[in-house]
Formats: sequence, C-alpha cells, structure tokens
Amino acid sequence: MALVVIDAGHGGNNPGAVYQGRQEKGDVLALALAVGKILEENGVDVYYTRTTDVYESPEQKVQEGNAVQGDFFVSIHRNSSPYPNQYSGVETLVYNHYGEAARLARNINARLELVGYEDQGVNERADLVVLNRTQMPAVLVEVGFINTDADNQLLDERFGETARAIAEGILATVWSS
Repeated sequence: MALVVIDAGHGGNNPGAVYQGRQEKGDVLALALAVGKILEENGVDVYYTRTTDVYESPEQKVQEGNAVQGDFFVSIHRNSSPYPNQYSGVETLVYNHYGEAARLARNINARLELVGYEDQGVNERADLVVLNRTQMPAVLVEVGFINTDADNQLLDERFGETARAIAEGILATVWSS
C-alpha cells in the first residue's frame, strides 16, 4: 500500500496565519492528525512531519518525506487574505497542472466542495519548497481562509467531514495509482 506524508504546516514559534487569537498551526495540526487517522484506518501508511507543536523548516519536512520515500506529500494549511472576510474557500497548490499531484489536488478540492467550501481551484506555485523539492507528487491544501468567519465556522462545525473529504481525495488518488 502507499505511504502518504502528511505535513501540518507551521508549528512551534511559527503560528502561520493568525486571526482573532486563532492560529493556523493549531487548526492544521488537528486536521493533519484526523486525516492521517482516516488514511490509516483504510490501510494507507502515514508519515507525519509533526504530531506536536514543533517547528521544522519546509526544507526539513521535504527531506523527511524524501527519506521515507513517500508516495504522496500532502501539506495542510489555512489561507489568509489582506482583509477579513475578503475571500472564502479551498485552494490547492501544485508545482504544475500535470500528473498525479494535479489529480490529487482536484480530488481533494472536489470532496471539500461537497462539504461546503467554495472551490478556488488548483493553482501552480513552483516556488514552494514542499512542492518543488519533493521526490513524489506533492500538494499544499489551503483549507479555507483563517480570517474569514464563514470558513472558520464551516471548519469548526464540519471538522470531521472536512478531514474525511481530504482523506477521501487522497484515497481516491492512491487507489487509482
């Protein structure tokens, strides 16, 4: 079976985006652990870049993922915009729009849209270390905007469904590879 590297963004002294006391690092760690648990329950091996509130650089996370020879790398984040409540929805970033990573990104977004997130698309970001230095298909999922009240409410009220949607997007890709 496949090995999926689950990366909870930020951590430790790097809170990521912050809004009204809410920190990205906490939201994404909880999501990463929940997604990984669902994958494990479905027979997928999971490697977590972090399971506690510690910071490792993106380069360290990539080195770990490459060292364990993961089949997929999924970095989980929350988005943020210049102004509160400016944007809403999920966006998944890929190195380019081709191949397994793009298919994985589309699978995740489609399932998150069913939960109620607006699909902001799959977008190329060739400059991100977790996308351009991994030796496996890699995506960075932005699960709603942390500074959009509706996205926070959706995540809080449908947390389990959000984790399941991400996991199902991963499973659909793993099982068809």
